[in-house]
Amino acid sequence: MAGRNMLGIILTNFQDSFIPELTTQRTFSSIPFGAKYRLIDFSLSNMVNSGISKIGVVTKNNYLSLMDHIGSGKAWNLSRRRGGLTFLPPFENTVDKYNTFIQTIDSIRDFIDNAYEDYVLISSSMAVVNIDYQQMLNAHIKSNADITICYRHAAANKNKNSDTVVFSLDSNKKVSEVLINPRNLDTADCMINTCIVKKDLLFDIVSDCMSRSKYDFSRDVVQPCVKEYKVYGYEIGGYCAEIESIQSYFKANMDLLKSDVREELFDMRNPIYTKVRDDMPTKYGLNSSVKNSLISPGCVIEGEVENSIIFKGVTIAKGAKVSNCIIMQDCHIGESTTLNYVICDKDVVVSPTRMLCGIDSYPVCISKKSVV
Repeated sequence: MAGRNMLGIILTNFQDSFIPELTTQRTFSSIPFGAKYRLIDFSLSNMVNSGISKIGVVTKNNYLSLMDHIGSGKAWNLSRRRGGLTFLPPFENTVDKYNTFIQTIDSIRDFIDNAYEDYVLISSSMAVVNIDYQQMLNAHIKSNADITICYRHAAANKNKNSDTVVFSLDSNKKVSEVLINPRNLDTADCMINTCIVKKDLLFDIVSDCMSRSKYDFSRDVVQPCVKEYKVYGYEIGGYCAEIESIQSYFKANMDLLKSDVREELFDMRNPIYTKVRDDMPTKYGLNSSVKNSLISPGCVIEGEVENSIIFKGVTIAKGAKVSNCIIMQDCHIGESTTLNYVICDKDVVVSPTRMLCGIDSYPVCISKKSVV
């Protein structure tokens, strides 16, 4: 399998500032998603399904919940003697070297160098997508590319916390020009932060950037490399959501209420794995009402739920009305409470008769373990 010649690297902390409401006590990659998953589940599962058997998870801080979720990697069949899963936290005084893409890769050089794989796949957890990296590697080898970077055709001028990087491609998908935050473009071929590069070339690029104090992936790696190396794009077809703000996070969760999105994202031929928490079936009261929602096991639903994502262990009391909401694990929603466009982090308690309302472009976010 071609994927076995590829080392996987997942960067978990770079996007923490994108959603501060949910990352004060966890890494970006461990943000809960879709009633039972974490964002890192998609990156990990895609790599495992593509035959990648050695994966390094690079994390800088707030990684307790991430380590608790991933553990030894058993849920992803990565608990093994050779290869498997390796956490790469900062060592000694290297914490300041985990601030940028170039510094991070330079700091884990020994881990990459000791791997037998010839190719390195580097990804973040921003993209909620089901993708076959083996096909991406095949395209990389077939085109004789130096670097292959994922992209998708999407809106180019939306409000984002990260740069919008736009590719100009020829008929063979070779990148001829790279624009960062271009104006007056409605849609374009926008870069996704996932790339494949040969190990030796990666070291050359990182060493050159370090010697010149250049650390940014888009400006100091992608843009200059287009002129010097053969950089190709690999288009992501089908559903792909980039999580780069609380708004995009909310929208991606709400997209799961569409059956076609669920069927495409959770394709049983390439399943998305996660840590399993066994629980009893959800209990629905006689006067409860649930419409167009995802409800995890272990919940008690006595009130009304509509167009919502409900994680495990949630209690929704009698008379409560929950609409267009994301209610995370072990929350309690009191009697006669009304919630509309609200995100409740884990272990939130909403007292009886409270009324909280946001809008789809600005949902109300209640931090972990809060009492309202």
